[in-house]
Amino acid sequence: MRRPSYDMNVFRERRAALASRYPGAAFVLPAHPEQIRNNDVNHAYRQDTNLFYLTGFEEPGSVLVFRPGQDPESTLFVRPKDSFNETWYGFRYGVEGALSEFGVDHALVIDDFEREIVNLLRSCDRLFYHWNLDPQFDRDMLSVLEAVRSSSYRSGGGHLPVFDSAEAIGELRLFKSEHDIRILRRACEISANAHIEAMRFAKPGVNERQVMATLIHSFYMQGAVREGYLPIVAAGSNATTLHYIFNDQTCKDGDLLLIDAGAEFGYFAGDITRTFPVSGKFTEPQRRIYEPLLEIQKALVQMVRPGIRYRSLHEASVDAITELCLDLGLLKGTKRQNIDSQAYQKYYPHGVSHWLGMDVHDVGRMIVDDQPRLLEPGMALTIEPGLYVPVNDLSAPEELRGLGIRIEDDVVVTATGCENLTETCPKEIDDLEKELCTPSSWRGPT
Repeated sequence: MRRPSYDMNVFRERRAALASRYPGAAFVLPAHPEQIRNNDVNHAYRQDTNLFYLTGFEEPGSVLVFRPGQDPESTLFVRPKDSFNETWYGFRYGVEGALSEFGVDHALVIDDFEREIVNLLRSCDRLFYHWNLDPQFDRDMLSVLEAVRSSSYRSGGGHLPVFDSAEAIGELRLFKSEHDIRILRRACEISANAHIEAMRFAKPGVNERQVMATLIHSFYMQGAVREGYLPIVAAGSNATTLHYIFNDQTCKDGDLLLIDAGAEFGYFAGDITRTFPVSGKFTEPQRRIYEPLLEIQKALVQMVRPGIRYRSLHEASVDAITELCLDLGLLKGTKRQNIDSQAYQKYYPHGVSHWLGMDVHDVGRMIVDDQPRLLEPGMALTIEPGLYVPVNDLSAPEELRGLGIRIEDDVVVTATGCENLTETCPKEIDDLEKELCTPSSWRGPT
């Protein structure tokens, strides 16, 4: 029997926390669909985050039905044991393994789902389900809802009210436990080490994809299970494209290289961005943007503490970056005029932060009771101001055109401030230039 590598008590505690909030409800959480090419070749599979969050179960073709306070409370539908498919595609836990290894109350084969789900939902007063994960499963759930209504027609009841399970579970996931923070801290440590390896490897003449290979090699060698997202490795003016993913150009002498990449470890992801000179030394125009932007980023990290509004971080970044754009000659007029007209978005078009956790852009409401959310201990988020000057911006000083710089750290809110989980990844100019002069431990192509 294959044994799960996770502590099942963690998942029991999460289910108990969800149950305490929603007695009488039902949660239906299907697995993420498998990605198959040409009906034969499977892509790497990652379980739906919410299903994993509550069970630790990673197989496709499964569904969790969770009914707080009822018996059985947790029912896991799974693929049956099948020697032929296991020969071709790997081990399956089956019903017995799901029961013995994952701590659920009941397990059935997935083929029984349509027959059993109506009975499981009939005694519930509301349903939590997230639409649009799997179109076929959505259609099945519409049929299920109609069957539940029809089965209770004598009571005069209508359809079960349906709420978004992603929002409900997201409010739990927003607050990281000590266990969660420990895993996230390791994901960030792996990510930081990989960025350092990439800094040491990068030099004029290497391809962006070779730098990406260095990152991914380091992720896996340190025990990561996958990349948290497709890395952005953007040399020169490519860095002014926010989600640049071609990663196929040659790094040139004089280029800045922007790397936005993070490893996933234990279903938690790091998310770090660093920008540094391929040649090993910042030029004077590059310093003119980088130094003040770094001071802005560090000031924003210092702002993070319980009681401040999440939105205030972005407002502070807009204020500071607009002033920087005026100092650099990128904008004209007053700071207030450029903020009110949103003229600053030409050079700073994104937000300064997002929640971080089991998904890189993690779940959790940013508005509560019609007000921007207050930060509380256990929340994890990014701090990532940036400034991007389009290469064809004839209104900008010529020496700044094509420069794109972003600096991103991952922090978790503590009782008195925050812990910077990615502080070991260099970002001071002197530290960056030192790393750029250190030989890489992986030589790669020459």
